[in-house]
Amino acid sequence: MKNNIFQLLEELLKNNSKYLSKDKKILKPVVYNDVMNMNKELISLLMSNEEIKNSFFVKVNDNWIFDKNKFVWFLNSKEFLPDSYTRFSNKIGLSNIFGGGALFNENIVLNFPFKDCILYGGQTKDDQKREEIFYNKIIASDQINQMLAPKVFTNIKRYSKNNIENKDIIFDKNDNLIIKGNNLIALSSILKVYEGKVKCIYIDPPYNTGSDSFSYNDSFNRTTWLVFMKNRLEIAKKLLSDDGILLIQISFHQFPYLRVLVDEIFSDGKHIMDFNTLVRNTERILTGDKEYNDVIEYTLVYSKSKNFKMPKMIKQKEEDLYCYEIILEKDPEKCEKIKIGNKEVVIYKPGTFEIKTGEPNFKKLKMYTITGSISEKNSSGRFFEKYLRPLINDKNYPPETMFAVFDMGDDERKYRLFQFPKAGKKAGRYFQGKPKSSDVTLKPYPNFLNYAEKYNAVNKEGGVSFRNAKKPEEYIKFYFDIFTSENDLVLDFFLGSGTTCAVAHKMNRKYIGIEQMDYINNITVERLNNVIKNDDTGISKEIGWKGGGSFVYCELLEDAYELLNSIISANEDEIKKIKTEIYCDQRIIPFISTNELLKVDNEFDKLDLKDKKQILIDLININKLYVNYSDIDDKNYKVSESDKKFTKSFYGNR
Repeated sequence: MKNNIFQLLEELLKNNSKYLSKDKKILKPVVYNDVMNMNKELISLLMSNEEIKNSFFVKVNDNWIFDKNKFVWFLNSKEFLPDSYTRFSNKIGLSNIFGGGALFNENIVLNFPFKDCILYGGQTKDDQKREEIFYNKIIASDQINQMLAPKVFTNIKRYSKNNIENKDIIFDKNDNLIIKGNNLIALSSILKVYEGKVKCIYIDPPYNTGSDSFSYNDSFNRTTWLVFMKNRLEIAKKLLSDDGILLIQISFHQFPYLRVLVDEIFSDGKHIMDFNTLVRNTERILTGDKEYNDVIEYTLVYSKSKNFKMPKMIKQKEEDLYCYEIILEKDPEKCEKIKIGNKEVVIYKPGTFEIKTGEPNFKKLKMYTITGSISEKNSSGRFFEKYLRPLINDKNYPPETMFAVFDMGDDERKYRLFQFPKAGKKAGRYFQGKPKSSDVTLKPYPNFLNYAEKYNAVNKEGGVSFRNAKKPEEYIKFYFDIFTSENDLVLDFFLGSGTTCAVAHKMNRKYIGIEQMDYINNITVERLNNVIKNDDTGISKEIGWKGGGSFVYCELLEDAYELLNSIISANEDEIKKIKTEIYCDQRIIPFISTNELLKVDNEFDKLDLKDKKQILIDLININKLYVNYSDIDDKNYKVSESDKKFTKSFYGNR
């Protein structure tokens, strides 16, 4: 290649604005995404320049074949568009860790170029704001496999009504489980144990809503957030049983984008519906400069099976509606008899019957107006539309004529009564008694729910305070009533204040909850401990909750994770001390020596704080964030015998 090929490609790519950031720099991840998708627009652009075409295309007979691998290598090469971070990382060999394409940090395009990446996501405190880390799934597959390998558990405790055990705990398959740790790694750790066993997953993931009091790092941009969700949902799907259900609650900010993403992940499953829930009072006073009152949140409902049928709402039949009594002419000579639709029909013209209303009881009749869905989907409605409506214009049958159709209906009568509309009206009606088959009726669930009052009164539930993100227990119960039964296993891997698991515990569902935030101990665990001790808030009175049961709390055993957090929270002065410690730490990547790092130390000091942090984060061996189960007996990790016993019992090696 000629020496100016780098500049030539840069100038060529600048001809398409989609490849430019706001400050007119080339967005490498966008180009990379189009390369991987063999985007026709990009291919045409590259072929428009003869030198570029000759560099990245091979002529076979009369066809030009794009050498995608060669172009990606070139795109990620250290010579193409280096910045200060890249120049420094190249000098110490970081650019080749994952073939040069591991870390993409641009904010970009809707069809997210990070789609083939793993986003780690590791905030542990409310006030942390951090640049999240990407690992390319294709290039760094070995690194990812180790990062997502099962981990060792530590700090295990079993909570029951009268005791908290913290030593020599053995895992039981019926244990309820609360895990502290990164939810991506925790999900992958439990996969082999719980794959195909979870009946219902409910999550309320974080997103940048502009709320300063949202107790989670929800500062992701859209592209980052979609990758974040994709990684976790792909594992979550594997955990679902064949008839399992996924519920994701989300605000309007991400709703349409999330729908597209989950449609793709569950392409072999089924999107059931979306619930629209009123979560805030429409009359509330707006704060700040908000332009409208955001009062609705959405819950996406997906089934792992295409054959799933949405359950119906069971309603007791209402006696108040059975208030009609119809007295028919008893002299058969005064009534015409005909046959319609293979059924015997007796016709009662006005004057040969009387309709009375009185005190309701189930021995009387209920009236249905034949319009809309009744005329289309109801068997009586369809009969009227097909056989009786055509007779309305027949002069022999005046308005309000009554028809007794025999061998129809499921009540104690031998016939069903239909009536023509009044003169000038269109809608007919029919009367039926209480069906013999059931005291209940099945109705479809509405896709609009009103829980604004419950949300407004949620603060005291569970005996813990959780700003702005707590869900009413009655709201979660609504979903569990529809989609789960007793002893089913439910999962929430954005557990927050613990509402999902608290409701599951009270409703006799088994559960797994995952949360990486430090508040898990003084909010989430405390709340579940309150449930065991007979918490009387939320749904407790409704279901007669008296306390009891147990759950196991455990943490992923950290290794280099503490290094990661110290870097993220460091200021300019602290980063110097951390740098010195990391240069000599055994948990950094093995092929860069301390001497190599010291040789370029002066240049490190010239970087801005953000780039310094990124370099130090890149130096950490990602496989050592947590201790792998395969290393449980390695003396260097000093895993306690109690932790070994629980971890081995969890993974089935007792």
